[in-house]
Amino acid sequence: QINVLTKKIGFSTGATKKMNDIKAPMPGLILSVNVKEGQKVNEGDTLLILEAMKMENAISAPKDGSIKLVNAKKGSTVEKGELMIEME
Repeated sequence: QINVLTKKIGFSTGATKKMNDIKAPMPGLILSVNVKEGQKVNEGDTLLILEAMKMENAISAPKDGSIKLVNAKKGSTVEKGELMIEME
């Protein structure tokens, strides 16, 4: 029953694999990118700042790791679900 509920609200039990992809939670403007490819980061480190709906949102690392790809550029806009940063 828990499995059905988690899938219904958009979570899946295999979500750890997807934690490498940092996607935009909403459309917005990239105010700053605080990391570069190859950089080591710790869980909770701020990766970038996304402005959406007149609010600044700090996007943090979901786990310890390193930055594989930085797709976000300062001053560019992103759509919801767009890949911004990939970790490994």
